[in-house]
Amino acid sequence: MKVLYDHDPEGDPRGAAVTIGVFDGVHRGHQAVLERLADDARQRDLLATVVTFDPHPALALAPEKAPAQIEPLARRLERFAALGIEQTRVITFDADASRESAEDFVRRVLVGQLHTRHVHVGRDFHFGRERGGNVERLSEWGETYGFDVEGLELVTDGGRISSTRIRDLIAQGRVEEARDLLGHHVVLTGIVEHGDARGGAELGYPTANLDLAPHAARPGLGIYAGAARLASGDWRAAAISVGRRPQFYEHGDVLIEAFLLDFSGDLYGQTLDLVFLQFLRGEATFNSVEELIEQMGKDVAATTERFEPHRNSPETLLAL
Repeated sequence: MKVLYDHDPEGDPRGAAVTIGVFDGVHRGHQAVLERLADDARQRDLLATVVTFDPHPALALAPEKAPAQIEPLARRLERFAALGIEQTRVITFDADASRESAEDFVRRVLVGQLHTRHVHVGRDFHFGRERGGNVERLSEWGETYGFDVEGLELVTDGGRISSTRIRDLIAQGRVEEARDLLGHHVVLTGIVEHGDARGGAELGYPTANLDLAPHAARPGLGIYAGAARLASGDWRAAAISVGRRPQFYEHGDVLIEAFLLDFSGDLYGQTLDLVFLQFLRGEATFNSVEELIEQMGKDVAATTERFEPHRNSPETLLAL
């Protein structure tokens, strides 16, 4: 898939079938739009194209209220390509971009840069300064600038499938329910940093401590069965803790730590992908360190069992 940024040249002159949005998480609703777009683009001999924004527009407009990010841009791009998208134009969203009117955006990006001939968006789609663009206005501009517009019905599953709903599930630790709406597992990506070894090496379960991007969506406090992909591409089952380590600290910082089964080595400074498979239990304070170690052994056993079905093809854990 070709990825274009702000100062890259115009897209393919043969024209594009386009959809527009942040697509955070690339959930099942997004997937329906993207798959429909790819099919229509093939039938019309157009380039299947996504216009997306980075960072999330809320970070430019109201950073203190910006939603947590389910997945970073790099993973969104991977998922676009897997769904048949041939080209993505990434718009850097800043204060200047927030002041651009919807029609100016249409003229500059859809017409001037992408030579758009067809647009797919959800029926509730809004864009541009003060959300001045919607499906109806986009259709009117399409008549002027030579493209047609299709507003798609939203995908539902006992309620609207939305990034907001999924963020709430992740924050509550309900990673399996989030997975059902996403159509793929909850994944965190970060850099392994040094910890203080408490709850880790001195207890017999050395952990990798993950440093995340500031706005990454963090699962709720608790212990999870999961899997880890190393920078080398190798996979390991991983017992994951999201917590404050109440056994040792009264008001500790929230840390994300993973004990990788059947692994020894130095991971500091490496990028690690953590896949959350199942919530096992809430974090707790035990009567003794010995009781804590006994429970950690049970958590590792549960993680081994949960990872087993994926052992022969762990790479599918990141797939749609």
